[in-house]
Amino acid sequence: MNSGTYQQISQDEAKSIMDSQSGYIIVDAREQYEYDEGHIKDAIVIPYTEIEAKAEKMLPDKEQLILVYCRSGRRSKIAAQSLADMGYTNVKEFGGIIDWQYDIVK
Repeated sequence: MNSGTYQQISQDEAKSIMDSQSGYIIVDAREQYEYDEGHIKDAIVIPYTEIEAKAEKMLPDKEQLILVYCRSGRRSKIAAQSLADMGYTNVKEFGGIIDWQYDIVK
């Protein structure tokens, strides 16, 4: 299987997509307790260690735009690469919530 690629985008680009497009999914690659402490609106939590086990069920459309973040950007890069390796074609990674300048849900 070919190793896929994901695109790294800025948080401003991610926010622009969230504001102007529909039909995307935001994946929070952190653990559930971290998500519970605060997350980006409408994000779903799939810990990066569980991406390969859960992606096909939770993310059935491999061409859907998927925006991935975590706390600092390390785990989201791993998660985004895992998705790309699994054949997802429209994965964009935008770093960590610690740098997110916009609203979060607590």
